[in-house]
Amino acid sequence: MFVQPSARLLRTRAFSTSAARRTTSVTLKALGLDAYNLGVYNGAWGGNGTIVESVNPATGEVIGAVQQANLSDLNQTLDNASQAAKIWRSVPAPKRGEIVRQMRNALFAKIEPLGKLVALEMGKILPEGIGEVQEYIDIADYAVGLSRMLNGQVVPSERAGHMMMEVWNPVGVVGVISAFNFPVAVYGWNSAISMVCGNSVVWKGAPTTALTSVAVTKILAEVLETNNLPGAICSLASGGAEIGNAIAHDKRVNLVSFTGSTNTGRKVALAVQARFGKSLLELGGNNAIIVHNDADIDLAVRSVLFAAVGTAGQRCTTTRRLFLHADIHDTFIERLIKAYEQIKIGNPLESGILCGPLHTKQSVRAFEQGVEDVKAQGGKILHGGNALHHLVGNFVEPTITSIAHDAPVVHREIFAPILHTIKYDDISEAVAWNNEVGQGLSSSLFTTSPEKMFNWIGPEGSDCGI
Repeated sequence: MFVQPSARLLRTRAFSTSAARRTTSVTLKALGLDAYNLGVYNGAWGGNGTIVESVNPATGEVIGAVQQANLSDLNQTLDNASQAAKIWRSVPAPKRGEIVRQMRNALFAKIEPLGKLVALEMGKILPEGIGEVQEYIDIADYAVGLSRMLNGQVVPSERAGHMMMEVWNPVGVVGVISAFNFPVAVYGWNSAISMVCGNSVVWKGAPTTALTSVAVTKILAEVLETNNLPGAICSLASGGAEIGNAIAHDKRVNLVSFTGSTNTGRKVALAVQARFGKSLLELGGNNAIIVHNDADIDLAVRSVLFAAVGTAGQRCTTTRRLFLHADIHDTFIERLIKAYEQIKIGNPLESGILCGPLHTKQSVRAFEQGVEDVKAQGGKILHGGNALHHLVGNFVEPTITSIAHDAPVVHREIFAPILHTIKYDDISEAVAWNNEVGQGLSSSLFTTSPEKMFNWIGPEGSDCGI
């Protein structure tokens, strides 16, 4: 007897563990990785800390293991990076750019397997995984050009026969602490620019994406070693909070770049500031889109869909709040729900999948708690709202809610595909609501009015940086 499958099952796809194992094996081999890997590089590979297993969030299977750094490993790595910085800073900037160009080419040669590893380990769909590696390649291209433009200014002096000259010098050692959701690109943005500026880099990636950190470092290390340069220019100290905390407190790290949660970022900033170091923070985002009554609805629906669902809602720039003008609210919601109904959830390596798994079981629990909080705070679930426990991995349904703009759950960043929709009558009201959360990062306005566009980007518009 034929039984009609549910709509949810039609929109979700699992994949065989045997196929996943074959894909994993081929991918690791292409990147020079094994089932067990050393996670410390400072000119030589090592590691004496705990062993962390990397788990495929779509299957729950172990991909491989990495031996992390302990504090002694980190201490040696920082010593080596400090010495390497003294050599690297004396290399002319255009020649530093040439090394970054070679790294760019080496990354491009591995873009497919490295993008596939990102999909396997982080869980984002394959086009996003490959696209993330491309982001590193793109910033490397930019850095190569920048290496020939690190010029300062000549400033007139008020004293006769004198002038003032501005010269930019390296800071020394840059520590990069990156998050799981962009395990390649965030490091790339930091390291490519840091390197052409003459700094060595010490990287601590997320423990849950340690294989990707090792794979990237292997690619960079080969370029450095081929050019007879100290490998410690691109050092790696895999580890958890203990290693990150030590980097934040260590005076040998002249600048700490941290990407992650607001709570942890606050701790990093205070630790670095206490020793008068420099910090660069990219933290949470509770991002909004405003769709006004004169907007192109087709364009807005497509944009909102990917902005809210891409990377399974695990981007710092994921859209989490949607403000809809009353005139178009009902129509827009109807069309958005229809679009959500077409989303395919499942194996991030499979063509046609738009939403892969959340990264961890903890993320699934945070999603479920968020849904419960919406209901408890007077909101409604318009679409989705369920964790897909019938699938092996960490899958959830992309979810649309209807809730008040000032509900506590709306003001909390939930790193999952939950989109809160709010109706407004006047655009000044929507702009104020856009600005009222404490995690402004990115925001968008859909309108055909030039006046509203320029107001939006002006001092009375969005307070977000993007």
